[in-house]
Amino acid sequence: MTSIFRRLSRSASRGFAGGSVIALTCAIVPGAEAQVVGPLVTVAAGDPFSGCTADQINAQESAFRSVLFPATSIEPWLAADPTNPSRLLVGHQQDRWDDGGSRGLVGVVSNDAGSTWTNTIPSGVTDCTGGKFRRASDPWVDFAQDGTAFFFSLVFDPMKPTTPFGARNSGLLVSRSVDHGASWQAPVTLIRTTSPHALNDKNSLTADPTANGYVYAVWDQLSVFPPSQAGDQLLAGNDGVEIARQLRNRAAGGAPVSKFNFTGPSFFSRSVDNGVTWSTAAPIYQPGTNAQTIDNIVRVLPDGTLRDFFTAINVTTSGLSIGYIKSTDKGASWSTPTFVNDIQVRAAGVVTPDTGQPVRDAAILYSIAVNPVTGAIYLAWEDNRFSTATCTTPGAGSIAITGIVFSESDDGGATWSTPVMINKTPANAANPCRQQAFIPAVVASGDGKTVVVTYYDFRNDTNTSAGAEGTDNFALFCPISPSSACTSSANWGNERRLTTASFNILNAPVARGHFLGDYMGLTASGPKTIYPVFGTATAPNVTAEFTRQITLP
Repeated sequence: MTSIFRRLSRSASRGFAGGSVIALTCAIVPGAEAQVVGPLVTVAAGDPFSGCTADQINAQESAFRSVLFPATSIEPWLAADPTNPSRLLVGHQQDRWDDGGSRGLVGVVSNDAGSTWTNTIPSGVTDCTGGKFRRASDPWVDFAQDGTAFFFSLVFDPMKPTTPFGARNSGLLVSRSVDHGASWQAPVTLIRTTSPHALNDKNSLTADPTANGYVYAVWDQLSVFPPSQAGDQLLAGNDGVEIARQLRNRAAGGAPVSKFNFTGPSFFSRSVDNGVTWSTAAPIYQPGTNAQTIDNIVRVLPDGTLRDFFTAINVTTSGLSIGYIKSTDKGASWSTPTFVNDIQVRAAGVVTPDTGQPVRDAAILYSIAVNPVTGAIYLAWEDNRFSTATCTTPGAGSIAITGIVFSESDDGGATWSTPVMINKTPANAANPCRQQAFIPAVVASGDGKTVVVTYYDFRNDTNTSAGAEGTDNFALFCPISPSSACTSSANWGNERRLTTASFNILNAPVARGHFLGDYMGLTASGPKTIYPVFGTATAPNVTAEFTRQITLP
């Protein structure tokens, strides 16, 4: 039976890039079937914190030279309730600051398959929600098998830029809901770090789909030493992703990283009673001095074993790679690391195609999913190894073109397929910068028969209006069949445009680049339904989030 599952998980039927429709199927090649894409629905817009004064915006702007972007809904994460396929929960940052974090994290719940949405905001997190922290970031939500909902929040207080991380009192809080996300209990603190020389960052939470009651929380904790040399402000504010990029780029260039050393182990805490109590947070992987992990994500295979995936920085000879550690006892103990694939994107990342302004993309990060039937593991990330043209702009010079690549393991992560580029962004001789693709998300359908990837690109940018850089979001499908494999780029097709009109990425607020989020939401609900949640810029420095129900054949 295992060999059959492996063959199925490595196969797909042929398709081709399709146009945008609303609640219609597209014409496709003979022998293939169409997905049905529903209407575009607003998930989050506006500003529920507009009346908040508790976090003293003016004082933060004055003390920290920070810039606030009100009415920005940023970086959505999405989960579906196993007890009710029509119930969905999104967590996002609300009102982003330019130098890291937001005024608070907001939950949005739908009980009618994404047709309508209602705010459900965990209390006791930031000042604007009755908590004790000024800012929050990196929202993550999930449901246990019995419908218990979880909301994971990274919190911190900013400090003046002369501190190494521009933050103090960083911590991680988990809020719990026993009514499927309608209301929230007081948050539990998993860790609190009061030193300005340490920063908890890039957290994720996974409720075990094979054992109700088990919940896993992971993150990295970046620290610098000795403290006496850590005030030279080499690092950029309190944004862990940008700090990680700086450290990696300096090391790759052969220059001294800093007057001080740093490290960034993977931290872990688990609950065995559905989030009522949690184990003491502790490192589960130590990458060593002047090395770190980031983007830790636990995935559970159908046999109940765990994999904590992460991006490893300065650990392997490539300098930037995806790795994982394994647990066969629900997180009580962990293996030594295995490294999967190198990430080729370096400092350049993605830029706007006409002016070359930096875009806050998902470079150095990745998206990971497990097939719930076969156990196959799917990885998608940004990569420029397949670049055959050069993006040249006034603002960024000449850089390699970033695409979306895919790799698969059918044996629990022991071996992986050769990465292939899968995005269908067309070639553009007039402006190769419009071939860039970024911020991938990957998921497997509930019946295990389809793999779905979403991403952004600039193919519809025309630069016909001054100051506009057209951007769209797309979904791409690999139906699983015995005749072909998702490990071949030719077997990814039936691409669907999810945005109904291009938006101007220059309107996205600038937080180390025009920023919509380091990740976007994408989940399966029931056997054949997929929901993406993605952000767009709707006006200068204003963003909103949208979804479309995708029904698979």
